[in-house]
Amino acid sequence: MVTPSRIRLARERRALTLTRLSGLTGISQQSLSNYENARAVPTEETLGRIADALGFPVGFFAADEVEEVASEAVAFRARTKTSMRKQKAVRSQAALAIEFNDWLGGHFSLPASNVPTYGRPSPEDAAETVRALWELGDTATPNTVHLLEAQGIRVFSLDTEHHEVDAFGFWRDAVPYVFLNTGKSGERGRFDCAHELGHLVMHGDERPLGGPEAEREANRFASAFLMPRDDVVARMPAGAQVDQILKAKSIWRVSAMALTHRLHDLELLTDWQYRSTCRRLAEMGYRTAEPDGIARETSQLLPKVFSLLRGRGTTPGRVAEELRIPLSELDSLVFGLSFTARTGGGGGTGVRRDRDRPALRVVPAPR
Repeated sequence: MVTPSRIRLARERRALTLTRLSGLTGISQQSLSNYENARAVPTEETLGRIADALGFPVGFFAADEVEEVASEAVAFRARTKTSMRKQKAVRSQAALAIEFNDWLGGHFSLPASNVPTYGRPSPEDAAETVRALWELGDTATPNTVHLLEAQGIRVFSLDTEHHEVDAFGFWRDAVPYVFLNTGKSGERGRFDCAHELGHLVMHGDERPLGGPEAEREANRFASAFLMPRDDVVARMPAGAQVDQILKAKSIWRVSAMALTHRLHDLELLTDWQYRSTCRRLAEMGYRTAEPDGIARETSQLLPKVFSLLRGRGTTPGRVAEELRIPLSELDSLVFGLSFTARTGGGGGTGVRRDRDRPALRVVPAPR
């Protein structure tokens, strides 16, 4: 038995056109199209050629139907600048992540979702409401990956080949997902987490995910979520100088540019001061990077999962076999998230001390 949708998903995961796959396999485009649309069934030998070309085990194509992640469900940061093939590739990776999450749910009791969805609040109000719900107080937000996981959001990494995609998130069957580009700076990673949380909270079923307005709202949510108004106003003087901003950004573990934007939003910098500060920071290299920045924040859930699995004698390779995917696909979902964070050059670790981390428990599922 062959599941047609899995042939298409594997091809799109590799960002291949039918023409390119035809060239790799020696199978006509028409035949490949027929296999993907259930108009014909490939022979065992033909399926083997397709599997070899796509780098998936033959068993992958015999598993149950896979529900694709719809384009409109994904909040791509720059949809117009992301090719359709690239969009399909990352959506295909997301579909595999959902299957991995389902597998995890069958073996462990994972945190339930505690992510609210609101109709049309302002981003500032939405951020303050979520912070109150999660009892974060008015101080700096703790490790954002840990925080999202503790609130039931499934956090996975994007394949390193998708460097032009910052991050995206969506809901599926009442479960929120966030995918992160782990090649960005630690500060950018925190902002990406908060940005995608903003989409989940404000742009669920009731409002469209895409468009410049949605992106601006998610940015404003992230800014307010990471840098609470009362805390910033209490700590930062009006008209803060560049050296003060560079010193203070470690308080909230955000980029210098992000803090500058926040100060301007809170009217602590005039328009002229804002433009002047941004220009100076750009000259110092802070527009495209974060000199002496913090380390990337990593997962708390995934290391616990793999530790428990190792205790049962289950290797990542065995998990991949049960999912019928290459081990490289499983690796790509946890790359940069399941490794121990190292201290960055700026003295921050990017990871809060144990007593500061959101509570997170992963226990074997009842049988």
